[in-house]
Amino acid sequence: MNSLTARQFATLVAALFAVLAGLWLTNIGDRKLANPDEGRYSVLAMHMADSGDYVTPRLNGLKYFEKPPMQYWLTAFTFKVFGKSEWSARLYIALSALIVVLLVGYTAAKCFTREVGVFSALALVACPYFMALAEIITLDMGLTLWTTLSVCAFMLSQRDSQTHPPSERERFVWLCIGWIAMGGAVLSKGLIGIVFPAAILFLYCLVHWDWRRLASVNWVSGFALFFLVTVPWFALVADRNDEFLRFFFIHEHFERFTSTKHRRVEAWYFFFPILFVGVYAWAVMLIPALIRGWQHHHHANGFRPLRFAILWIGFILLFFSISGSKLPAYIAPTFPFIAIVVGFYLAATPGRRLALYLAPIPFISLGVAWFLHTAPAERARNAFELGLYTEYAAILVTAFLVLTVGSVIGIAFLWRGTKIAKRWAILTIAASSVFMVHAIDSGYETLSPLQSGYALSKSIAAKATPETRLYSVNTYDQTLPFYLGRYVTLVDYVDEFETGMEAEPNKSIPKLEDFVPAWNAPGNAIAVIPPQDKEKMAALGLQFEIIHDSPRRVAIMKKTAP
Repeated sequence: MNSLTARQFATLVAALFAVLAGLWLTNIGDRKLANPDEGRYSVLAMHMADSGDYVTPRLNGLKYFEKPPMQYWLTAFTFKVFGKSEWSARLYIALSALIVVLLVGYTAAKCFTREVGVFSALALVACPYFMALAEIITLDMGLTLWTTLSVCAFMLSQRDSQTHPPSERERFVWLCIGWIAMGGAVLSKGLIGIVFPAAILFLYCLVHWDWRRLASVNWVSGFALFFLVTVPWFALVADRNDEFLRFFFIHEHFERFTSTKHRRVEAWYFFFPILFVGVYAWAVMLIPALIRGWQHHHHANGFRPLRFAILWIGFILLFFSISGSKLPAYIAPTFPFIAIVVGFYLAATPGRRLALYLAPIPFISLGVAWFLHTAPAERARNAFELGLYTEYAAILVTAFLVLTVGSVIGIAFLWRGTKIAKRWAILTIAASSVFMVHAIDSGYETLSPLQSGYALSKSIAAKATPETRLYSVNTYDQTLPFYLGRYVTLVDYVDEFETGMEAEPNKSIPKLEDFVPAWNAPGNAIAVIPPQDKEKMAALGLQFEIIHDSPRRVAIMKKTAP
């Protein structure tokens, strides 16, 4: 252990990362898709793969313009290559996270030292919120990939490193990559893909009164690349869908930010607890790390990558804190740059001081484990849920106990006060955190009867034929079309389908009373309803038998005359 050099340490971490990547990519398909996000984005990709229409996104067969298509495209590609499965649905997300970890390590190593690069990568994989998002299908990890690439590319183009100074050609290449990445970010989640990087560059120039940075970003060739990436899809989708421009730019950007109509209203400080819980082991040292990073500079008038990273973190937190729409995953793009700031701090701070910052973590983990042990009885609404929550709680308790042990070992290493011991400490903490998150994510499969339409789809498939009409009344399970391989007709349900229903009103039934003649029409029919609506369906005069009954969803099949 005493002979672990920086190069050997980097090699060891790289080997462990390769093992992690292999295990990760092997296991991401072990869990059923969860409602709503995993089902929604998988069904959007499924439509593209099945229909060959890569211009107009459709959810359950209806036009859906809430987000651009980058993730739908790439997931549709994985469906084409590997077949439709939970594994192929999550592949783009998992690969995005792995690439982000590599980008963070590479950028920190180039801007600082190899040790800072390795510590930054380890700091990121020890952020449980980032790692959890790496196994969940949302748009935020894809956005994080493209924004991280754009910001890292700019940092690499501007760095004033005395050990790794970029040539003019290298600067130009990195800037081109950054512009292309901004295009990828816009195609991932909208205008924030270019607004965020542009705002951070402006703020950095303003704070340092260093406007020469603005002149060094290859505006002409950069915008040419950016428009080459983004304009074709926007032009095609607007040409084919008259309603797209107003909905996407006004409703999804301006109204989402300024209003509370999306029912995602939270307090202004909503993201700050998520941030500190999301970094977990680094939470106590986060503020000192940010202060140290803000104060650091290589030499007078040089580019300050840590300040650039901190401005990125601060702007995103401020932007979404004042927004009228808040979801936890919105701040995912901050974690790669938090990791760089923390990685630098880990390398620069004596081990015993780090041990003091980490000292509360084992006690917090034990407290969380105890809370999780007692939580099922509080949360469960019935005996069915109690059994599922109890099984999952046992997995969570084990995961946090492993993190507790890993933290104690890490603290013991740090207390030795040597550089070699510090490397083993950070590696141990990162490894135990990865185990914790993977156990939490994979163990979530125990809740699939509550969170997935898989079992419901099996009950329906056993009774349905290709001619059977499928309805979803006053409810909609986002995962159901994925597992059925076909769409359902929505009845008395709008939610996020309003634009699609207005564009193609013949594809849904807006009122419950109009459902009765549709149900009674010749031919077989199956409907998915909320459990509390069984009596309502009977009161409407529908003749049916129950083919699936659970506390979450009920499926009824039309009774045919003997």
